[in-house]
Amino acid sequence: MSDPDGERLRELVERAGVRVAIAESLTGGRLSAELAAAPGASEWFRGGIVAYASDVKYDLLGVPHGPVVSEVAASAMAAGACRLLDADVAVALTGVGGPDRQEGEPPGTVWFALHHGTTHETRLERLAGDPPEVVEQTCARATEMLADHLRRESGDG
Repeated sequence: MSDPDGERLRELVERAGVRVAIAESLTGGRLSAELAAAPGASEWFRGGIVAYASDVKYDLLGVPHGPVVSEVAASAMAAGACRLLDADVAVALTGVGGPDRQEGEPPGTVWFALHHGTTHETRLERLAGDPPEVVEQTCARATEMLADHLRRESGDG
C-alpha cells in the first residue's frame, strides 16, 4: 500500500471511528503487514490472524468443516477475527494463490468477506497471474473492499 493509499485509509477509519482486524490465508500475513505500516495504524488496527492451514481456520476462527476456499469460510473468518481481536470491522480472504488447484478451484480463485456489526459482505474474484501477482492483487482488492465499506458508512460513497 503506497503512502497516499495508507493516508486515505487512515482518514476513512478515523472518520468511521472503527477498529479493524484481518483474517488472511493465501496472502500469508502480507495484508496485515501493509495495514500495520499505514500512518496511525496503532490507533485503529487491532491485528491480523494468518490462518494458512485449514485446521487453524476450523479450530481458531470457527470455520465450519468443509471447503476453505468458499464463501462460508471467508464469512466465518471475518466474524472470527472481529470476535478474537475485539474489532468493529474485519476483512477476511481465502483462496488459491497457485500454481496448483485447491479443492477443485483454479489458481486465482479468492473469496473476500467483510464483517461489521450486522453488515456482512462477500465477494468472489477470479484473479490472473502467477502466485505473487495473485497475492498482490488480493491485498489491493481487500484494502479496496475495506475502504469502500468505510466510505459508505461515512456517507461518502
